[in-house]
Amino acid sequence: MNRRSFLKLSCGAGAGLVAAPALATVLPHLNERALAFYNTHTGERVTTTYWADGQYLAEGTMGINRVLRDHRSGEVHAIDQRLFDILFNLQRMTGERGEFHVISGYRSPASNAALRRHSNGVAKGSLHTVGKAIDIRLPGSALSDLRRAALSLRAGGVGYYPASEFIHLDTGAFRSW
Repeated sequence: MNRRSFLKLSCGAGAGLVAAPALATVLPHLNERALAFYNTHTGERVTTTYWADGQYLAEGTMGINRVLRDHRSGEVHAIDQRLFDILFNLQRMTGERGEFHVISGYRSPASNAALRRHSNGVAKGSLHTVGKAIDIRLPGSALSDLRRAALSLRAGGVGYYPASEFIHLDTGAFRSW
């Protein structure tokens, strides 16, 4: 490994430890990390390796970004890669390896504003609008167990919506509701 690669890896690892210390202890030292998604609105699926040999893969993350796009406008936005790591860890903790069912990934500011007009549960400054949040369920894993595992990561926001059958995850400050 040359000096530049070592520094890049060290800085990336250090940034990850500062941003989400709990993730550093859960993420295994694997050569690859993969995720699968099913978009409940579009019916699209993607199964892809998003990380390999110490780096995020552009092809894998672009595929995920496309499936997690705003299904109302079709707008694609880069999803925070830390969210992928949170989801990867949830699968490891629950033992479920199936597809995440996505209720909401990226939402354009216009879509978010339209949703706010019809629901009081949509935040004005939603992290969905900057690609830092996702609403999901994981078939085979009880929603309450998924929530409990997400809370144990202490890696971002965790919202629990049992009546709508999903949990919200984001890469903001740790909090829960």
